[in-house]
Amino acid sequence: MSDTRFSPSATPQRSPEEQGPANTGARWPLPEEAFWSESTDPHGVAPGERAAPQTAIAEGPASGEGREEQPQPAAEPAKRRRDPFLDNVKFILIALVPIGHSLVPTLAADSARAAYIFIYVFHMPLFVVISGYLSRNFWNSNAKTNKLVDTFLVPYVIVEVGYAALRTALGSKWSLTIIDPAWLNWYLLALLFWRLSTPVWKRMKYPVPVAIAIYLFAGFSQISGDFSMDRFFGLLPFFVIGLVLQPEHFELLNRRWIKAVSGFILLGAAAVAIFIAPMAKLGPFYYKNSFQDLNLSWYMGLGLRIGLLVCALAMCLAVLALVPRKETWYTDLGTRTLYCYLLHGIPVLIAKEMGWLSMPWLYGPLGVLAISASCFALAIILCLPETRTVFKWVLEPRLTWLYRRPSRS
Repeated sequence: MSDTRFSPSATPQRSPEEQGPANTGARWPLPEEAFWSESTDPHGVAPGERAAPQTAIAEGPASGEGREEQPQPAAEPAKRRRDPFLDNVKFILIALVPIGHSLVPTLAADSARAAYIFIYVFHMPLFVVISGYLSRNFWNSNAKTNKLVDTFLVPYVIVEVGYAALRTALGSKWSLTIIDPAWLNWYLLALLFWRLSTPVWKRMKYPVPVAIAIYLFAGFSQISGDFSMDRFFGLLPFFVIGLVLQPEHFELLNRRWIKAVSGFILLGAAAVAIFIAPMAKLGPFYYKNSFQDLNLSWYMGLGLRIGLLVCALAMCLAVLALVPRKETWYTDLGTRTLYCYLLHGIPVLIAKEMGWLSMPWLYGPLGVLAISASCFALAIILCLPETRTVFKWVLEPRLTWLYRRPSRS
């Protein structure tokens, strides 16, 4: 994320195990949602709790005729419980977003630059992986497809206009280009197009190699930022990887030795970020620039993209392995990350324009800690239920009047 700019057929239904590689639906569903918000996130079913309603048939007496079997009321389906794991992941990731944006004015300091690089290598890729995982069954109902408008297009336009007005109020010239998303708003459009492409990837035999090939060859072309197409291709492999993930893949990471290795991976990544910070350019970490934009030859560009992909995936897996599986104090906050993502830009932009993030004492390790702590507190506030109550009508509008009722025939 650059700072510069979620009719009935008579044919018998097969189980997921029988539907072949094109089906990437989970056998143990975890939360799915249009972005990452509470109201658009149907709760998943924890292992061992999946239950389907069954119709009980009253048995008649062993003897006697003329008695008809009377159907009994269907048993109530077991209540679905959220799985706390993904909510924990989502809150940790969303807290890194305002931290990364707020570090920009202090990037002249090596400590801030190292923290910025460390965050940007993995935090948006892992966001996209989780978005892909939650998109596996997105086309299974009309309600979910309606949310392509409710929680993508409408909030996108509102946020674009809102941030244009805020920049004007802070002294900038009025500028509004709907097709060229500014700053943080690119993710809504990119995620919209990733979700629209979901049926294509689910039909492929080898979706991940194809997505990686597209990601690599996209570097040869200077793809326009209109409609977030540069980010669409730059982060495509992570979305497709999320689509093919299954719950058991997450469980494979829940082992002690993997957690130990993950800790070393993140420590090693932090050390590398500190080492390269004084000399590294930031362009590659936005996952959008072409080889020409980066002034790289084609073979150096391909090597850089492959290396960045490997590093990002390693860090993503490490974070997933270390995040708690059980409920924590921030689990509930992870159900309202949409609000933090779209609203954090207001205080951050104001702080930048007012010079609060450019004070001399912030240029150093102490500044990184101060900015990180402040932004972490901001993330908590923006994920509170009270924040959702205030802004829900803007960011999650209910546009039921816009859609036709499904046919009952």
